[in-house]
Amino acid sequence: MVSRVRWWMLWSLLGMLLLSGTGCATYGPSLGVLAVPIPVSPFFQDELEDRAWHRERYEMVPIMGPITAGGPARALDPPSHDEIMRALEKARPLEGGIPYLHEVQRNNVRIVIEPIADYVDPPRVYPLIGPAQLHHAHYKCIIYFTEVTRVGWPIPHTVKNEDAQEVIYIDHCHLHLVGDADFGAGSPY
Repeated sequence: MVSRVRWWMLWSLLGMLLLSGTGCATYGPSLGVLAVPIPVSPFFQDELEDRAWHRERYEMVPIMGPITAGGPARALDPPSHDEIMRALEKARPLEGGIPYLHEVQRNNVRIVIEPIADYVDPPRVYPLIGPAQLHHAHYKCIIYFTEVTRVGWPIPHTVKNEDAQEVIYIDHCHLHLVGDADFGAGSPY
């Protein structure tokens, strides 16, 4: 009877080992407890995604081909509404933000973009790029909006500023290569 119980326990242990070994196999070193995913708050995740989006979209300087002879040297696209609103939030963040206690909103937003200057610097050699010209474009962005402030305590009231406006100056710079964009084998660069 004892040997039958031992065989039964041995077979059940072997069966559990076989069942637990099925599925995806991992090869290489194991991280152990560190392999368990750790939840991240959506607030911090959104902040990291916004920072990455802003860096990728607005902080990188593009390198364009050479300016064609006799052609107009115009800048890239003017600033987008997204870029303008992000710059406004960075320059003048909304106050409050406590629901039912103190909230500030910007409604009926209208944006006017005016080019101020568009010029190209003389050629010079930039490290890791080679000979290039820096192209500057400066814009004045006027943002018209209705600012609504809702206060909920001690006396609930709403204040509307119909004629609110902010001015943001945005600079766009990019590089134009000088000469042949495809540096051949005989090129010193």
